[in-house]
Amino acid sequence: MEATGQLKLKYDTQKVSEKFQKRDFVLATDLNTPYPQYVSFQVTQDKCSTLDTFNQGDEIKVQFNLRGREWNGPQGIKYFNTLEAWRIEKIGTSQPSSASNQGYSSPAESISAPAFSSSIADNDDLPF
Repeated sequence: MEATGQLKLKYDTQKVSEKFQKRDFVLATDLNTPYPQYVSFQVTQDKCSTLDTFNQGDEIKVQFNLRGREWNGPQGIKYFNTLEAWRIEKIGTSQPSSASNQGYSSPAESISAPAFSSSIADNDDLPF
């Protein structure tokens, strides 16, 4: 999955155990609407340091996995979701993507939309 927006907040890395660390950040989306959305993401392990290269306010694209888990606690079963980011890219940088480095263009990029022109003076004899 993928989301784009503005980096709103980035938190410090939390060391959960000797072998596990995580870092949360917030992506602001839909900023041009009356109801902007603030979505919390998480990076883990060696990816925690990737957030150091981004500043608050940067426009970024986040590729992530949706994770869910069940927890059986004293109050019963609860469910938790995590948006686990695995790639973060700055939008609007001059770095070409890896696809453009290989000379690849997607079909959507290589096909231009047809141009239609119509006026009242056009007399079309088609029955539909």
